[in-house]
Amino acid sequence: MKAIWNNQIIAESDQTVVVEGNHYFPLESVKPEVLKPSSTTSTCPWKGVASYYSLEVDGKENKDAAWYYPAPKDAAKNITGRLAFWKGVKVE
Repeated sequence: MKAIWNNQIIAESDQTVVVEGNHYFPLESVKPEVLKPSSTTSTCPWKGVASYYSLEVDGKENKDAAWYYPAPKDAAKNITGRLAFWKGVKVE
């Protein structure tokens, strides 16, 4: 699987985990230079509290376009150390 934004591959892995239709990429498969920490959080009743990254590629920013669960609940342990994308990031 590849995650593409702003015409660049920002993540690539054959080890994604699909949860609710979203591919969660291993953190080490994501180009670290595109990830910018965000203070945004949200809560999922069964996965726990999500944290976000904004993406920066070629000077363009996509705010809060990647999310992950730093300490997922037991039901979502399989996404520990992984992140997923949205907001125009193409996953194919």
